Amino acid sequence: MQLQQERLLPCSYYLLTFILPQPLRALALKHPRTVYGALLCCAASALQKLAADPRYVGGRLGCLAVLHTWTRALRYHPHVHLLVSAGGLSADRTQWLSPKNPAFLVPVRALSVLFRAQLCAALKKAALLPSVPTHVWKKNWVVHCQHAGRGQKVLAYYLGRYLFRVALSNSRLERIDPHQVTFRFRDNRSQQMRRLTLTGSSSFVASCFTSCLRAVPRSAITASSVPPVITNSIKLALCSLRPLPLPSA
Repeated sequence: MQLQQERLLPCSYYLLTFILPQPLRALALKHPRTVYGALLCCAASALQKLAADPRYVGGRLGCLAVLHTWTRALRYHPHVHLLVSAGGLSADRTQWLSPKNPAFLVPVRALSVLFRAQLCAALKKAALLPSVPTHVWKKNWVVHCQHAGRGQKVLAYYLGRYLFRVALSNSRLERIDPHQVTFRFRDNRSQQMRRLTLTGSSSFVASCFTSCLRAVPRSAITASSVPPVITNSIKLALCSLRPLPLPSA
């Protein structure tokens, strides 16, 4: 956390979320190195391309990306969080450029279209495009963008929540036995706490290990699309579960 604090710039930040559409998730499970690498690189690249437009910023943003593959209910849901500076360096690296419109960083609709096109091109280059249903390229893709504040708020809330979050902490587990596991999670839409019971230890283990990433090639993590202004690496959020003792009979 201290290292990330030292990398924060004295400016406001935005948090963007790029979600991999449902029809592409089976492909991601089968080819995680390729698809996760493309997801990270295309999200950053699409954002940098729009930000370079002088109508929006005209410069290169500072960017920190985190890959998540789960929801709070342990459902498989690959998405990327980008914590980006509200402004960037000019092409000659001599001045700081603020967003042209104080109300937003870049137009989200245009960003989602560009992100979709770049991921399509990346999968085509990887010879994976024939495995993708064609209708996915005609649908609207989900990209969220919200102001994240600055300084300590960014560090304590967004970096703590998205950079160091695990799929399931021990405190959320309510019951575990050889036949089923019950845990709590907060519903994103209602913000209400809910309970989910997975029957069979294999079902629970499968849900947990789906959230564990296999190695992503370093070339994908340190791609040139991610600016070296703040960092030359992307921190991946990995699932880690401490072993829990079974309750005594």
